Amino acid sequence: MPSPRVADPLPVVPLKLPRKAPVYVDETHTQLVRRARKMHKVLTETYPDAHCELDFRTPLELLVATILSAQTTDVTVNKVTPTLFAKYPTASAYAEADRDEMETILKPTGFFRAKTNSVIKLGQALVDEYDGVVPNKLEALVKLPGTGRKTANVVLGNAFDVPGITVDTHFGRLVRRFGWTAEEDPVKVEHLIGDLFPKKDWTMLSHRLIFHGRRRCHAKKPACGACPIAQWCPSYGAGPTDPEAAAKLVKAPA
Repeated sequence: MPSPRVADPLPVVPLKLPRKAPVYVDETHTQLVRRARKMHKVLTETYPDAHCELDFRTPLELLVATILSAQTTDVTVNKVTPTLFAKYPTASAYAEADRDEMETILKPTGFFRAKTNSVIKLGQALVDEYDGVVPNKLEALVKLPGTGRKTANVVLGNAFDVPGITVDTHFGRLVRRFGWTAEEDPVKVEHLIGDLFPKKDWTMLSHRLIFHGRRRCHAKKPACGACPIAQWCPSYGAGPTDPEAAAKLVKAPA
């Protein structure tokens, strides 16, 4: 297992805060593309070290870690996976695992019985259908136990360098706040947002929005007064706009 990343402090980006939220009611698709790409450019400067925050060394480890990340934090998963990966290094090891032993390891992640069931079935499916190797195609990944499009895109983008958009709760919340789409369905969001950006940017776009959602654009009280893309955000003002008050809400990397 590689050493945990040492978190760097968030860079200071000059802010241009609007007096009130900008309005984009009559925005054309071309204007939306330009605005979205400006926002992404600034997020790229704000989070230069954006990355997948699940620890892994192989596609199998990332696939299992992503399945375990449902309804819990990446920090919690990263505390559990060193023990899990050491005990079950291959798909066949998962397939033959003792259920009680695995449940004990996975208990801190919540829903551990369902997750144990998914991981054991995942191992069995990989052994039976792919000789124990994680496939690198979306169509194959989404057929595996416990693996939906979100998980498949995480694996494709970070283990196989195949661009993909990861529509998790942070990503979905932010693209709606940004006015990039009003869609709630994750698959529709994935395709609509993908249409705004070059395919080569999809994986890192996902990381940067997730970083922003975890660190500044919180669900209940976003740090609007400390947001580097506030001048383009129609939801500016959903949280404190005073810079000092907003700065207190900014979370440093874990």
